[in-house]
Amino acid sequence: MAELELEDGTIWYETNGDGPPLVFVHGGWMDGTAWEPQVEHFADDYRVVTPDVRGHGETGRTEPGQYSIGLFTDDLEALCSELAIDRPILCGLSLGSMVVQEYLDRHPDGAAGAILGGAVRSMPPIELPTDVKSFWSPLPALSASLSLSGTEATFRSMLYSIQATTGQRWLSVDPEIRADAIGEVGDISTAEFRKIFDALYRYEPPALTGVETPTLVVHGEQEAPLVKRQGQQIVSAVADGDQLELDNSGHLVNRDRPRAFNAATSDFLAGLPA
Repeated sequence: MAELELEDGTIWYETNGDGPPLVFVHGGWMDGTAWEPQVEHFADDYRVVTPDVRGHGETGRTEPGQYSIGLFTDDLEALCSELAIDRPILCGLSLGSMVVQEYLDRHPDGAAGAILGGAVRSMPPIELPTDVKSFWSPLPALSASLSLSGTEATFRSMLYSIQATTGQRWLSVDPEIRADAIGEVGDISTAEFRKIFDALYRYEPPALTGVETPTLVVHGEQEAPLVKRQGQQIVSAVADGDQLELDNSGHLVNRDRPRAFNAATSDFLAGLPA
């Protein structure tokens, strides 16, 4: 892996292949290896970049006491600058989809294309006023759970709540993929877990109405209905948006259906302006 030295931490990332830059941003409590099926598929034709976001993977803990989607986006901009990438093709999953949306809002025509897997605009996936979110914040209960049970058990509890509410096999339809994802959460410290959750919860999604970047939103069939609705909002907001649902897949749609996800991404890339 390579390092990007910043004033308040070091971002670790990998690059594979040569060609147009294709940058993948992973989901919360994961790391760049979540994109292995995509790296293997696209590295023959693209320069594939997979960073580990702050608090995750090899990057791990960094200095700020509080993370934000804006900070993660600052890091993405710094990485693109470091690698002399002017117009990246961006692909984000879940938390990564928020980072890509923030990047698009800052640079409405600054990316060649954007793919949003498991796209979500806010957590919870209902956009609440800031004062309401502050009043009903789950952070105190989350902190208590982390102190008593640790990161993996807390994440399992979150998953059970989502499944009970939606009736969907939300995270993944594949028990092995689900177990791997939960196990990865156990490698994250309670302090970093809390900072990542806080960044997700506090994020206020941009309107995206000025975005000219061609954008594809991909959800799994078992995705939470409210999240799918937010995907529709993204597609309606941008100037050139499309939405796709893959059957037999959940939130981790790129891992549940890697061949179908890669095929959809390839078709989308082939249709981008030269």
